[in-house]
Amino acid sequence: MELHQVIKRALLTEKGTLAREASNQYNFEVDPKANKIEVKQAVEKIFKVRVLGVRVLGVHGKVKRVGKAVGRRRNWKKAMVTLAPGERIETLQ
Repeated sequence: MELHQVIKRALLTEKGTLAREASNQYNFEVDPKANKIEVKQAVEKIFKVRVLGVRVLGVHGKVKRVGKAVGRRRNWKKAMVTLAPGERIETLQ
């Protein structure tokens, strides 16, 4: 899998910002087929940082309603990447 296909987008949330400040941890939406090794390699090469650890989890899509119509959001995969001390990703600040 190509590096830019592994990482889809950065997740910028309040909880993610607190994790970034407390433990130098960044959150990304990644390809559902990607594994920890691919995520680590992609982050290291794209952002030129050293990664200590990667945790991934599958996020189930919510069921949503508009009137009587019932739909469902898509399932997606989230990766929490811990960087080495002193490392930062400047573009996400």
